[in-house]
Amino acid sequence: MSFIKKNYEKILLGAVLLGLLGSLLMLPVMISHDQQKLADTEISIIKTPPKPLPPLDISRETNVFNRVQAPYILNFETTNRLFNPMQWQKASDGHWIVVRSGNEIGPGAVVVGSIKPLYYILKLDSIEAANQVSTARYVISIQRQNAPSPGMRNPRQRFISKGEKNDVFTLVSVNGPANTPQLVLQLNDTGEMVNLSQSKPFQKVDGYAADLKYPPENKKWNDARVGTALKFANSEYIVVVIDQNEVVISAQSNQKKTTLPYQP
Repeated sequence: MSFIKKNYEKILLGAVLLGLLGSLLMLPVMISHDQQKLADTEISIIKTPPKPLPPLDISRETNVFNRVQAPYILNFETTNRLFNPMQWQKASDGHWIVVRSGNEIGPGAVVVGSIKPLYYILKLDSIEAANQVSTARYVISIQRQNAPSPGMRNPRQRFISKGEKNDVFTLVSVNGPANTPQLVLQLNDTGEMVNLSQSKPFQKVDGYAADLKYPPENKKWNDARVGTALKFANSEYIVVVIDQNEVVISAQSNQKKTTLPYQP
């Protein structure tokens, strides 16, 4: 302990010198480390690939270009009221109708209220059993809902035996039990072969009927068929076509046709 007490200053000075010597020895390593770190930072900044630019937005320029390409059309015939003031027409009941588009009056104003199919129906009503004198006879009713006159639309009966022919069809064959036969008929007008039994009548769409109305004059035509005459707006028209989607009427004065769409 006495040695330390007598030489502690020398010991401290030696420790300090040793520390300085260690620092001097570490200095090249620290410098090299810092230089490497700077080099890495430089490389990361210089050689980092740049991010791609966002796509160029030229929508405004494209819209302007398209607008220039499309000519601007002014409608001076229907929408312009300076040169073409609206037409007013007095209806039959006294009220005034404003004609803006041209379809408020005339054939374009006719409304299709409904369209229904009309059927051609064959039905086996009854059977007259065969006996010693005659063969079996079959009573078949015929109904044409699309017939021109109302009287022809009611069912009418025909008596027929196997192999016979009448004004509507021919009974080609009879199959199955006598009390529940299956008949095969051939229609005279089309040559179509149809099957018929008491439990399963034959029917097919033979046309269409429509309910029409003309609001400006409060006129209605229920169950209108092809050929039905219509009178409105001081003109006469006739129905020329009816299908499941539309009705076509023709003016009697100039044969101009107007298609009326059906929108349920």
